Formats: sequence, structure tokens, C-alpha cells
Amino acid sequence: MEATELIKKVRKIEIKTRGLSRHIFAGEYHSAFKGRGIAFSEVREYQFGDDIRSIDWNVTARFNHPYVKIFEEERELTVMLLIDVSGSGAFGTTTGFKRDIMTEVAAVLSFSAIFNNDKIGVIFFSDKVEKFIPPLKGRKHILRIIRELLDFKAVSPLTNLDEPLRYLTNAIKKRCTAFILSDFIAPGFEEALRIASNKHDIVGIKVYDPAEVSVPDVGFIRITDSETGEGKWIDTSSSLSRQAYAKWWQDHLSSTKNLFKRCGVDSVFISTAEDYVQPLIKMFESR
Repeated sequence: MEATELIKKVRKIEIKTRGLSRHIFAGEYHSAFKGRGIAFSEVREYQFGDDIRSIDWNVTARFNHPYVKIFEEERELTVMLLIDVSGSGAFGTTTGFKRDIMTEVAAVLSFSAIFNNDKIGVIFFSDKVEKFIPPLKGRKHILRIIRELLDFKAVSPLTNLDEPLRYLTNAIKKRCTAFILSDFIAPGFEEALRIASNKHDIVGIKVYDPAEVSVPDVGFIRITDSETGEGKWIDTSSSLSRQAYAKWWQDHLSSTKNLFKRCGVDSVFISTAEDYVQPLIKMFESR
């Protein structure tokens, strides 16, 4: 993508998503994500009724008088975006590709984070970690993320969710909030997701296209797997074929939802044919 075109696209996404983050998501984001917990603030003299478990024995011994530790909620978050850049993102039959929706949602979450004074970082992944952007604050950092989202070219077209989840667990030492943006059409990542969710607060954002939900009756068509490049002809006029595909899709949705539930991961499902604002707000409000 040429530099001038890229700058225009970055600016367009910034105007749209910055406004949404400031006016719609600011309150929901702030209340939905509470920070890492409590952090040490100060010590003060022991008062009647204080929990003896909070006594600071070192300070007490030094002054020969009981002192207690005071803690306060740690508001600042580290937010990580795990973004699927595999070949399946380049699919869409309505207003845009799945990748386009992921880009906008990622930008909204990024601006929501900096309005809350949080750090934000990104892991781009295919069947491996393609790029890691460490968490930082500020508009300049967000614009860099948006530029990467628009112009990033993955080395591999394949998908493996194990790799980014393991990388997240190892690379981010303190508890963070992580959003995974993907179509989640990939097997065998439950163990990695469970381990990561035990350490971090994780939200799965599944983006799909209406054409993936059901196959229309249009006769013989050739379909190609955007990740492997394999293609085959199917007879969409066959009701058995359409029913078999519809069943596969429902089974996939059901198993994905159950997987998130088993791993204690919140989730939201967004279609390329709908406005993503309401599903996101609903997810924030449900937390």
C-alpha cells in the first residue's frame, strides 16, 4: 500500500474509532476492566478494628508500635490485542473483509485503552507469532498499531492459536487484559487458552461472515481454502450438502462457545454484516 493511501486510511479509521471510543465505549470499558487488583500505597499506625493480617511487622519492629499496610485499587491496565493475520481474514461478502472489522474493533479498543490511561500492545499471529509490539501509551503508539493493522503482510497464511497464547503467557509477566480477534477456525488450542486465562483476563472476539453461516443454492461452485490454497467443486443445489454445511457451522459455533465457557473466557461474536458497536457494548455490560 502506498504511503499517501495508507496515511488517508489511518486518518479515516482514527476519526471513526476515536469518536466511538470517546463517546460510546469510555464508560463501559472503564467499568468492565478493573485493573490488576490492589497495590501497596502506604503504612499508617494501627487503629482499633484493623485486620491484624495487614500489620507491617518490619515497620512495627522499627518503631516499637504497630503499623499496618494500606492498599488501593490499581487502576492502570496493560491491554494486549492478539490479532489473527492468517489468510482466512481476507474473506467477506458484505461491507468488508473479516480483517477490516478486526482492524476497526482493534482501533476502538486501543483508543478506549489510552482514554483510560492504559498501556496497549499487539501480537500479530498466523500459525506463529508474526510480530510483537510491546505495550505503550499514547496517540503516536496507537497510530503505529493502526498502520500495522492496515499494512501488515503475514509470512504464513495458516492459523495456530496455540502459538500466540503461549507467547502471551511467557512474554507478559504481570496480569493483563487480552483481546483475541480471530475467526477461531483452528483446532486444538484449549490447553493454551486455559493456561493463559488462568494468568490473564481474556476476551475472545470471533469475527465471521454471513456466507460462512449457510451456503446459498447457486449450483456448482468452486471453493478455495484461503489458508491452504486447496480447492474443490461442490454442488450447492444439493439440499444434503447445504444441510451438512449448516450442521458443521452450528457445531463449530457451539463448540467454540463451550470452549470459551470451559476456559472462563468472555466472548463476543461479530458478523461483517452488522454494526460491531452493539455487540461490544453488550459484552462490556455483561462483565
